Amino acid sequence: MKNYELLVIFKPSLDSEELDKVVDKISSEIKSAKGEVVSVDKMGRKKLAYDLQGYRDGFFTNMIVSLPGEKIVDFKRNLKLSENVLRFMFMEVAKKGANV
Repeated sequence: MKNYELLVIFKPSLDSEELDKVVDKISSEIKSAKGEVVSVDKMGRKKLAYDLQGYRDGFFTNMIVSLPGEKIVDFKRNLKLSENVLRFMFMEVAKKGANV
């Protein structure tokens, strides 16, 4: 399994309890796909550079996760279908010492 970085921007209309529930749901989806959540960093509410779906700000969360390669497509599809997610960025974490 490879490590991936997942940056998610959630709708600002969520309160802290709802945000925790949504992050927990994403974590449980990763675990059900035989993956692992390495770390979760809730970066808070930030202003966006431009409007996304009519919102000017959003809650940013950065997660480091391990997922099997065959489960990535389904996981990304589930994120796109989530009504609380404005945007997400999913990328492979480069190994330390690797020349890029």
